[in-house]
Amino acid sequence: MNPAARTQAAIDLVDAIIEAARGGGAAADQVVKRFFAARRYAGSKDRRAIRTLAYDAVRRFGPVPVSARAAIIAMADDDADLAATFDGSSYGPPPIAADEPRAEPGFAPAWLVDAFRVSGLDDGDLAALLERAPLDIRVNRLRADRDDVLAELGGEAADDLSDAIRLPADAALLDDGALQDGRAEVQDFGSQIVSLAVGATPDGFAIDLCAGGGGKTLAIAAQMAGQGRILATDTDRARLSRLAPRAERAGVTIAEPRLLDPGKEAAMLSDVAGQADWVMVDAPCSGTGTWRRNPEARWRLTPERLDRVVATQARLLDVAAGLTSATGTITYVVCSLLDAEGAGQVDGFLARHPDWHALPLALPRGRVHGRGMRLTPASDSTDGFFVARLGRS
Repeated sequence: MNPAARTQAAIDLVDAIIEAARGGGAAADQVVKRFFAARRYAGSKDRRAIRTLAYDAVRRFGPVPVSARAAIIAMADDDADLAATFDGSSYGPPPIAADEPRAEPGFAPAWLVDAFRVSGLDDGDLAALLERAPLDIRVNRLRADRDDVLAELGGEAADDLSDAIRLPADAALLDDGALQDGRAEVQDFGSQIVSLAVGATPDGFAIDLCAGGGGKTLAIAAQMAGQGRILATDTDRARLSRLAPRAERAGVTIAEPRLLDPGKEAAMLSDVAGQADWVMVDAPCSGTGTWRRNPEARWRLTPERLDRVVATQARLLDVAAGLTSATGTITYVVCSLLDAEGAGQVDGFLARHPDWHALPLALPRGRVHGRGMRLTPASDSTDGFFVARLGRS
């Protein structure tokens, strides 16, 4: 593909991402996969160039652009080489008219920027949220030694995380090896760190209340040295179905998936009420902490959606309180940097449950924030997280 054809393909791709975001469709990474699956003629260099230009456009424009062409024309105003690809050739975009609309660059919609400011984030924090994320690996200590995986995959071992390796953002992953046979998992350093907050030990009983595909379930299983019991629950059948094959590859035999109905979690877990040593609530959230990987997510977030996830988080925390034993703890986690979902959510829980209190946390990265800790891309080189650990008085 020539440069003009690549530019037109990037415009088509960004239009597909915009359409999915506006209509509540697939996430950008899935849109990209489908886009290239239908364009087998695009070589690896073509795909890389198209993807890079498309994601550059998504990162640059906070409010949803009126169109992908308007976004990339705005970029072309500052890039002569990009502007030259608007040449009207057979597979390229038509020439740029002087009066064509240009998208307005910006970080995010104004209401959301205000929410970040109220949550204590500065310009550096916000800028880091849209940088490209590295590729982080968690070595599965049940099946492998980090030095062996490091020798196989390359990268850099984290000094403060015994199971962690970091690879460049554009690292190519092989179709076989440690990431396919269960010796390692792709998992952001921040996700590995907040999993440590659970403090699980062998032979106990853990509940991962919002297990999703099971990344944190597997990390907790490693903490437990594969001994004890983990009940991994979720209301999303497709996501939870990924846990069983991942657990089998990882050699994890103590994780039991259980599908729940939304709003009926407490009733469907009544058989284990009051029994758990540790409950992890990795709650559904706005995902503002993951924008390095999913920059188009800010096009999906609305005040109404934020209100819905905040209500769900509060309800799940109350469910978790009924699952813990007298000495059990709740680890509350959100991949968000908004206080409404983090520090404020914990404050609300403690007001509703005066017999509970926040426990101190000692994590390798992060800073105290409210009654928990916050990790940010700018300060900790991780995705953005809030985590708190709660116990009964």
